[in-house]
Amino acid sequence: MNNGDASDVRLTPLRERTLIENARGGCAESARKLVLAHQDRLHAFVWRIVRNQQDAEEICQDAFLRAFQSLGSFDFSYRFSTWLFTIGYRLCLNTLRRRRDYTGDIDLDAIGPRRSTGESGTVADQVANSDEAIRLKKLIWESVDELTPPQRATVLLFYREMLSCQEIGEILGMPAATVKSHLHRARSRLKEVLSVQMADDWPEVRRAEGGAA
Repeated sequence: MNNGDASDVRLTPLRERTLIENARGGCAESARKLVLAHQDRLHAFVWRIVRNQQDAEEICQDAFLRAFQSLGSFDFSYRFSTWLFTIGYRLCLNTLRRRRDYTGDIDLDAIGPRRSTGESGTVADQVANSDEAIRLKKLIWESVDELTPPQRATVLLFYREMLSCQEIGEILGMPAATVKSHLHRARSRLKEVLSVQMADDWPEVRRAEGGAA
């Protein structure tokens, strides 16, 4: 979905508000910048839920279309990304309801940023790209894929989007307590697949769940 411009750039609240206000006024360039700032993250999230490239592309396009059609009613007390992910998640559920099964190869590059594996990379980069690290990463995401769509969405929004349980609840339409329950079940699933040590290290990505809630 990358058009060649810099994407996946986190906008400051002020910059985002300016772009939204200009887009409301019909500025196509502001609308384009909003799309570029969110398209990669939205696509990675949607693809992980529906596990089908064509469906993911269609859902993302539909999500942006619906967002811009309703831009006049956007509430600035929320982030645009929260609103967009809410729309995208609901479209994912609609797609999953229309089909009972889904397949697709695991695309780890769609989930996390690419790292250099060249000799010029840092020691940390080389360790992260070792065969063992890649294998463990694959096992982690394979175990996440076995969760229900709401649980999978919770894990992605918490660990990838760094959202709080309250923010995730707003997107998924559930109480923060339910979000915490999904995270607990996800980690329990990881412990079935990985070593106890690896499962215990998982929360270190966010330091502590309680601090984000």
